[in-house]
Amino acid sequence: MMRYLLADPARLRRIGLGFGFVILVAVLTLVNQKPWTPEALSGLNPWVLRLGTALVLALLVMANIRALGLLPRAAQVWGVWIELFLLLMAFFWSFDLSFSFIARKIGFLITQGVAMTLYISALSILIATVIALVGAVAKMSKNGVIYGLASFYTSLFRGLPLLMQIYIIYLGLPQVGYVIGAVPAGVLALSLCYGAYMTEIFRAGIESIPRGQSEGATALGLAPAQSMVLVILPQAMRIIIPPTGNQFIAMLKDSSLVSVVGVWELMYLARTQGQTEFRHIEMLITASMIYWLLSIGLEYAQSRIEARFGRSNAR
Repeated sequence: MMRYLLADPARLRRIGLGFGFVILVAVLTLVNQKPWTPEALSGLNPWVLRLGTALVLALLVMANIRALGLLPRAAQVWGVWIELFLLLMAFFWSFDLSFSFIARKIGFLITQGVAMTLYISALSILIATVIALVGAVAKMSKNGVIYGLASFYTSLFRGLPLLMQIYIIYLGLPQVGYVIGAVPAGVLALSLCYGAYMTEIFRAGIESIPRGQSEGATALGLAPAQSMVLVILPQAMRIIIPPTGNQFIAMLKDSSLVSVVGVWELMYLARTQGQTEFRHIEMLITASMIYWLLSIGLEYAQSRIEARFGRSNAR
């Protein structure tokens, strides 16, 4: 049976679309609690109305997929993005938002909240990268003391929730006589936490480079540090950058956790500004869209860096 299906990709595609249509109808029937119906059909059984509405919606979805399939790949991508974005906006529109309130507050969110969020994220990313590079080299060391320190660090900070780390640093350090501000505490917690994750990423990337590369660098008279900087790291960056970029995006969003210690970053301002007129959902949606735009910027930067370090593999 499987050989029969695989022999004709077009047949397999049609069967897949058929199953997808049935599943879509079933899902839409279950979630469609209050289907819109003309008054003339209001006397029908509710489940019949749900099924009819689900069939219409499923047919529209399948027709849309079919129409998108006729376009070039780039147009398909843009079409999917535009359609899903419009659906998301329609979903937000159904909340009966106060756009005048958003217009009054968005400037303050950007000038104060976004600026602080970017400051915390950029500084944390820089420190975490340095920690990760040092930690990766330490975890590859043959010295047991150095390896033990590095492995204990990565185990501890990957094992504790980030929110707990923020509280421990902000509230715990004063207990031993070192008072730390909210912003430095947030930056330190983010740097240590993501530095631990990135240590393993850097280590895996460096170890993926064949040993012959370092041996060749040594044969050319390069010191170990020169070999690492000039030979190993440039090759390892192709492997390191994608997961590291994901960590940067996650760090940008996790910077919202520092709001628990009173830092005036984006999430803190969105929450407090929404409380002034009991417009919480407006501020939360606005903040979420800003976070999304910032993440898109990081994704674009990541793709450019990947292309830069991937040029040696281009054919």
